[in-house]
Amino acid sequence: MSIVNSIRQQLVPITPEGYPFIGAFALVSLILFWVWTPLGWLGAVLTLWCVYFFRDPPRVTPVREGLVVAPADGRISQITTTPPPHELGLGDKALPRVSIFMSVFNCHVNRSPISGRVEKIVYQPGKFLNADLDKASLDNERNSLVIASDKTRIAVVQIAGLVARRIVCFVREGQPVGAGERFGMIRFGSRLDVYLPPNAVPVVAVGQTAIAGETVLADLNGGNVGNIFRSG
Repeated sequence: MSIVNSIRQQLVPITPEGYPFIGAFALVSLILFWVWTPLGWLGAVLTLWCVYFFRDPPRVTPVREGLVVAPADGRISQITTTPPPHELGLGDKALPRVSIFMSVFNCHVNRSPISGRVEKIVYQPGKFLNADLDKASLDNERNSLVIASDKTRIAVVQIAGLVARRIVCFVREGQPVGAGERFGMIRFGSRLDVYLPPNAVPVVAVGQTAIAGETVLADLNGGNVGNIFRSG
């Protein structure tokens, strides 16, 4: 039994959203093996990729008050100041925005950037443009959340891309969430925008790799972000 537990500890967990897809890929692979062996091996490779795509590794989230952590794995594609989508109800004033682009090779489980309460969830149908384009923030299909704490409000927007055709949200309005807690995912390849408070200064750079639930995007209280993981 200890050997089984040891193996389980070494394996990366899979999000339940992925099981139907993994099962379908595996079934098709078996059929392809019966039709023609080389096609079966191709199906096996795609099945392994599907398992990799739906991985949900544990993350260690910094818990210091005022930190805003990345909601997604991927590349910091844009850092700008722009008005948020109208459906968020955050007004027309331009806010700092950090955009994270997720390729099909990134983990696609999304995590809350702060601890608080889900104040609003708004789904907006739209196009499926390249998620790396700036206009994707307003033109593409998206699902927006406003998360409110005692001191601030942060908006995070799940944006579908060229390949993505399904935005999944695990939470509901009024639900409390912790920083780094899973709130949804997007299948397959997409982008997340994080709208920060007016005076917030991002501490990441364009081109940097973000890790959901761990990478600090901004420190609303100031301070030395580089020391947040050090103790004593």
